[in-house]
Amino acid sequence: GPHGASNPYGGPPYPADPLAGMPPLAQSGKRTLARIIDLILVGIVVWLLTWPMGVHEYSVDGGNIEYGKSFAQSVVGAVLYIAYDTFMISSSGQTLGKKWLNMRVANLNDGSTPSVQTSLARAAVLWIPFAFCCACIWTAICGGWSYFDRPYKQGLHDKAAKTVVVSTR
Repeated sequence: GPHGASNPYGGPPYPADPLAGMPPLAQSGKRTLARIIDLILVGIVVWLLTWPMGVHEYSVDGGNIEYGKSFAQSVVGAVLYIAYDTFMISSSGQTLGKKWLNMRVANLNDGSTPSVQTSLARAAVLWIPFAFCCACIWTAICGGWSYFDRPYKQGLHDKAAKTVVVSTR
């Protein structure tokens, strides 16, 4: 980028492009695929953990149970996704999906692996809404943002955490 580009986060302009010397940004399509892999992996765990919930609860009115069960599943899901994202990204910058597709999450300012706090903030923005009605829509908006975002191809969760996703090879 040009010297003295304005900082999208406010504060003084960057003296130079923070991506200079960093690996190339990951393609949004690959990021989406990695997210789907992670969704399936964690989804299996959520299903195994919440499957017994539905077995012995049909004594009450069906409608309430279904809602109660799906909400419980969503909450368990959100908690597990946040835990998984936070743990994996703060330890290596990679979830399994990102690792298999050769990508990692990096701090925008210096390319380092995000801290637990940063990883948690990023995961919370992405997954807390998952516990409520608009799960898939929100996740799609968050991730889909990276397709149009310039110059850093950040999802909304990346913007919140000031991270970028870069290629590892």
